[in-house]
Amino acid sequence: MQQRTSLITLGARDVPALALFYDALGWARTPSPEGVVAYDLIGQTLGLYPLDKLAEDIGVPVAELGHGASTLGHNVRQKPEVAEILTRAQEAGARLLKPAQDVFWGGHHGYFADPEGHIWEIAYNPFSPLRADGAFRWLGYEAE
Repeated sequence: MQQRTSLITLGARDVPALALFYDALGWARTPSPEGVVAYDLIGQTLGLYPLDKLAEDIGVPVAELGHGASTLGHNVRQKPEVAEILTRAQEAGARLLKPAQDVFWGGHHGYFADPEGHIWEIAYNPFSPLRADGAFRWLGYEAE
């Protein structure tokens, strides 16, 4: 198995409403089957899929899916972008969990939850600069 994530699927109680939130962030949908909303990202796709159908597909009760202790991370190029994105997310309907602030390790970040509770970290990490196309790697990219 290669070290990559191809598709991130969020189980949604209300796919159309959650899709409107991501649309309000400025994301563009990509064509997908009825009942599924997909957004192509840099190197992967974020999919919104009905929670009950996701549980059925996996073969577990919906209650077993719960909300795991995980976050989705979005890194930015400049420190001020963290607060800008957190504000845009709030305007789109997100709940602010942690405002933009400096972090002990030298970065700057904040957290929000989308309308269904999926948690996003927006971060500026001066030690992991993004590639020109926005791709992220833990220790950044050397000149390629």
